[in-house]
Order: sequence, then structure tokens, then C-alpha cells
Amino acid sequence: MIREYTISVLVNDQPGVLQRVSALFGRRGFNINSITVGGTEETGLSRMIIVTTGNERTIEQVEKQLNKLIDVIQVLNLSSYPMVTRELAFIKVNAEPSKRPEILGVADTFRASVIDIGPNSLIIQVVGELNKIAAMIELLQPYGILDLTRTGSTAMIRGDKLQ
Repeated sequence: MIREYTISVLVNDQPGVLQRVSALFGRRGFNINSITVGGTEETGLSRMIIVTTGNERTIEQVEKQLNKLIDVIQVLNLSSYPMVTRELAFIKVNAEPSKRPEILGVADTFRASVIDIGPNSLIIQVVGELNKIAAMIELLQPYGILDLTRTGSTAMIRGDKLQ
């Protein structure tokens, strides 16, 4: 069964590691839906959170191939555990002054915040799960989305288990 998987990859913070990881996916014909990379609690290490689609066999292959890369320390399929996942999006929406109260109402409903106001536009920041962001985008489309940028998912296992 094809579904979405979230994989945590702990790597040495070295030039070229991101390229090698993404190239591995490309060579194997696996798509990366999103990838985020950032520092960890330990100096010299970075964590990649990769969201990909496939079946169980595909994900097992991905994990085996990732573990073969020199700078990879640990690979963990977060989808096997209860996890928290979030994404950040900036949405620039057409907002002539007469429409602003309606748009601000949508933002309030999603606990989003306005981070920039222009003469005829607003930039709204929203943080949440993919479906929350998708729902907000859908509600803002009638006003005219001028620009949109998203971070991709980041995730962590719930509770006391470490990644």
C-alpha cells in the first residue's frame, strides 16, 4: 500500500551530505515530498526530516541505502511511532482594506499571524500540520494568493523516546 512516510536522518554536518542523500533518492527513483535540515542538540550533527511516498518495501530500501552513506549516523522511520509534525507557511494574499477584516478572521481561526502589511496585501504566517495549512490556503484563495512559500515538514517522536 502506497502512503507517506517521515524519515529522520542524523548526519555529520559536512559539505555535500545533503547532495548525497538527495542523489540517493533520485538514483533509486524515489521522490522527496519535502526535506528540512537543521542543527541538533549536538555540535557537528544535523538532522534531516524527509517526507517521501512509497510502500513498506520502498521505505526499507531507502533506510538500507541511507545507512550505507558515510556521513549518515542514524536513520529512523518516524512514521512507525506516534509523532508530532509541523510545517511553516508564509502566504501573501491580496488584501485591499475593505477585505482585511474577513482575511484577519480566517487568520484568527487558524491561529495564524499577520507578519507584514502592505498597501494592498498581507503576509500571513501559519504553523501546523499539512491539512491545516492546506485548509487555510483553500480559504484564502478567493481573495487572491499572490505568493506562497512553505518550509516542508519537521517532526519528532512524542514522549520519552529519542530520535
